[in-house]
Amino acid sequence: QVQLVESGGGLVQAGGSLRLSCAASGGTFSRYTMGWFRQAPGKEREFVARITWSGGTTYYADSVKGRFTISRANAKNTVYLQMNSLKPEDTAVYYCARSPLFAPRAMDYDYWGQGTQVTVSS
Repeated sequence: QVQLVESGGGLVQAGGSLRLSCAASGGTFSRYTMGWFRQAPGKEREFVARITWSGGTTYYADSVKGRFTISRANAKNTVYLQMNSLKPEDTAVYYCARSPLFAPRAMDYDYWGQGTQVTVSS
């Protein structure tokens, strides 16, 4: 059974940094594209970043480009999201998810974690 467990969220002041982790179990982690999404209160879930199975290709939402970095450690079955220069509008629950596709749409992710809360104070 596949499980994705996020950690690393918390409360941080604007301009600060956090690193989220997503530990995967079940399945062969290195075969999947991994993505990060977020959902703020009253808003729809939105894409944040994704990374292909080898780590060779990454893609970011415009809103986080230059501030967030996605990476992965296949030997540890873990994907990371380094978030710098955080803004209050980054406040959301952050989810990781996996997809068997190289360039998945949101509907192409088959397993999701439970999420971790990130709150950025002004």
